[in-house]
Amino acid sequence: MGPHFSEQTFDFLDELEHRNEREWFQENKPIYEIELKERMLAVIATLNLALADFAADYVRPPNKAMMRIYRDVRFSNDKSPYKTHLAAHWPPRGLEKAGGAGYFLQVGVHGVMLAGGAYSPQPPQLRAIREYVIDHHAELRSLLAAPVLKKVAQPFGGNKLIRPPRGFPIDHPAADLLLNRSWALVSTLPGDAALDEHFTDLVIERFRAFAPVIDFLNIPLATATPLEQEAATGRRRSA
Repeated sequence: MGPHFSEQTFDFLDELEHRNEREWFQENKPIYEIELKERMLAVIATLNLALADFAADYVRPPNKAMMRIYRDVRFSNDKSPYKTHLAAHWPPRGLEKAGGAGYFLQVGVHGVMLAGGAYSPQPPQLRAIREYVIDHHAELRSLLAAPVLKKVAQPFGGNKLIRPPRGFPIDHPAADLLLNRSWALVSTLPGDAALDEHFTDLVIERFRAFAPVIDFLNIPLATATPLEQEAATGRRRSA
């Protein structure tokens, strides 16, 4: 039996949606520590063991991979202090703060989301990906067509450009790929999947399927930090 979440986990998150306030959270923090935080850290530890086999450069300590439940409300009209889901992120070693493509897990009452890639790359990273895809689009298409990946994930999507980005050819064989702003694969599961003793097996299956595409994206991203790209261009380029 692998680590998973409990009915109490979801009861807490469900109530948090309606009682998203510090007083309630502090009163119920012992439940959070045991039924949410401890269980999430155990899930991450198990996923790390699997990642060590096919994505060793993405393994990180569970307490580093787990994202804070506290919201950053400084620039938001919504001042709710807490997120109503649990999440973890595995960026590649050395690119933690430079926009590398990685693995992502989010668990909530309304569903589980898994993602792999670069969800919202900044202009320097976005340009680096597109320039690499121009010369390696056939390889990327082959990776995206893998049956094991198509079985579990949705293709790149979300807020695509209407026409190829400025500075790129409109008649290139990779023109359709260049329309992407998000370069993340997404897989969803019902929330109840997180309560199953085989939950981590489902996550590992999807992370393993994501791996070739994530590794592909990190080839250009590894040499495209914001400072390097801006120094080369003299300014930020439009996405």
